[in-house]
Amino acid sequence: MAEESGQEKTEQPSAKRLNDAREKGQVPRSKEFTTVLVLIASAVAMMFLGERMIRSVAQVMEKSFSFTRKELFDPAALIHHIFYSIETIAFDLGSFLAVTVVAAIVAPASTGGWNFSAKAFGVKLDKLDPLKGLKRILGPQGLIELVKALAKFILVGVISTLIIWSLRDQLLTLGKQEVEVAMSALGGLVLWVFLAISSSLIIIALIDVPFQHWNHIRQLKMTKQELKDESKESDGNPELKGRIRRMQIELSQQRMMQDVPEADVIITNPTHYAVALRYDQAGTGAPTVIAKGADIIAQQIRKVGEANEVPILSAPPLTRAIYFSTEIGDEIPSGLYIAIAQVLAFVFQLRRYNNRGGNKPHINTEDLPIPDELKRD
Repeated sequence: MAEESGQEKTEQPSAKRLNDAREKGQVPRSKEFTTVLVLIASAVAMMFLGERMIRSVAQVMEKSFSFTRKELFDPAALIHHIFYSIETIAFDLGSFLAVTVVAAIVAPASTGGWNFSAKAFGVKLDKLDPLKGLKRILGPQGLIELVKALAKFILVGVISTLIIWSLRDQLLTLGKQEVEVAMSALGGLVLWVFLAISSSLIIIALIDVPFQHWNHIRQLKMTKQELKDESKESDGNPELKGRIRRMQIELSQQRMMQDVPEADVIITNPTHYAVALRYDQAGTGAPTVIAKGADIIAQQIRKVGEANEVPILSAPPLTRAIYFSTEIGDEIPSGLYIAIAQVLAFVFQLRRYNNRGGNKPHINTEDLPIPDELKRD
């Protein structure tokens, strides 16, 4: 898409793009780090297990070349010898192989994490295209691999030359020693040289690991248009989301308006805000907010209340305090208990006055006690 739109890939890859790439098996891997770790692990394992492995192999070989005539024609003896050979070298050789296998597994996981992708085993016909293959070889990635190969060749060559030159006297004296002593000394020298050369490749690995992470992110970078398209696919079309949100608000308002006739009182600002309260006298809870709104919604709440003969009381400070401190379905804050109790007492007295007559109740809404932390201008 970047080529088609002409946009440059300047944006960092999104989490979805990184996860998709991981599912396809595209994770940062450093072959140099894996090679170095396996070589060093093999060298260290050989240092601790090499002598025992050589002795085990020598013991098996000695046993193999010392058959009697009777054993040569005895099938059971052959089977016994096979099991003896396996039993003799299995632990030492198995330990050495286990170390190298663990290193081969841990090294890739330490750079790109554990990852298994079935999609990576799929056949990709485009990789069989010789033109694309030639393009990869002659492209930037092929040039980088060539530079790394040359750097490894030069580094290993220089280190090997320096080591051999420093050991020239010891190597020359091996010819004057007995065969077993010379072979043992040569084996130790070879092992240390192998470890030193393998360790020298750490320099290449320390450069390659951050490069592979950087190159992985670079290849997955996105254009701004790709980010927008992905956002639409993940979160849905913004216009559709806005329409759904408006429908949800409308349905919520409809349900709220259906509860207004059950309110005990509607408190207003008187024009900007309206709050409908209901108090369950048989329950133990505080009065709850069953509807609230501002401007047009407040006007609709008042109209529904008037149509259903719900008492409407103008109490601006109290209305604002409830409106800004509660949501629909919440109980009123404890700091407003006294003020709401006075309002409800007035409402119940007004209801009794309308049914039986007598002295008309009165309430001064400006003197209702409202804590300073709940007051709103």
